[in-house]
Amino acid sequence: MGTRQDPNGTHKNGGGPSTALAYLDPKYWDERFSTEEHYEWLKDYSHFRHLIQSHITPNSSVLELGCGNSQLCEELYKDGVTEITCIDLSAVAVENMQKKLLSKGFKEIKVLEADMLDLPFSNECFDVVIEKGTMEVLFVDSGDPWNPRPATVTKVMKMLEGVHRVLKPDGIYISISFGQPHFRCPFFEAPQFTWSVEWSTFGDGFHYFFYTLKKGRRSLDDKGSSKEKLEIPSICLFQDELEGEDYLFRTNIGELNC
Repeated sequence: MGTRQDPNGTHKNGGGPSTALAYLDPKYWDERFSTEEHYEWLKDYSHFRHLIQSHITPNSSVLELGCGNSQLCEELYKDGVTEITCIDLSAVAVENMQKKLLSKGFKEIKVLEADMLDLPFSNECFDVVIEKGTMEVLFVDSGDPWNPRPATVTKVMKMLEGVHRVLKPDGIYISISFGQPHFRCPFFEAPQFTWSVEWSTFGDGFHYFFYTLKKGRRSLDDKGSSKEKLEIPSICLFQDELEGEDYLFRTNIGELNC
């Protein structure tokens, strides 16, 4: 996998798989998680903590989609949020996360093996649903980003419908992504959803998007934030960002979809 282990036992990714299509293979993730202890997609919590704090309180019930081996749930717990449920499709990731959280005394955090396209939860049971880079996998083989393949559209809409269903009437969906608004908003603003759509950016040279979708806040004449003129941040990448898997993942997807 082109990875190396640092002295602290944390995997350093040396560029990810040879093709982005590997991200669609469950076996790839099981193999990766069997040796990789920690990796943060789209920056760690410290980079967007200022954005998330206004939407999550200690009383919030939170669902994290695709937890992998991220420390996001741990950081939320340290900030006082204790009612957290994490899911991942990889049984290896789930088992490792359960052991790690128990070893650190975070017994309240639940970790379940589940598919984000088929959420095993009742209606309106979470205050916040959050995912960091998880939706990106659905776009790996999407084809033309302006006109995604029908199979991609079906998967993305199924995911969003599930998120909308499990959110409480005034719940919030937070999507942290490198997908630009002109590609993401057509999905977010589908007519069956009642949420409003807003976004912010964070990051130094490589900018990421922090989408905030508030259920029940969409007005009848609201077409979402995409009606505003979008100014795409200029990109000036630092060396560590050029070598990072986030950049390589995005580049590989672009090549596949050309």
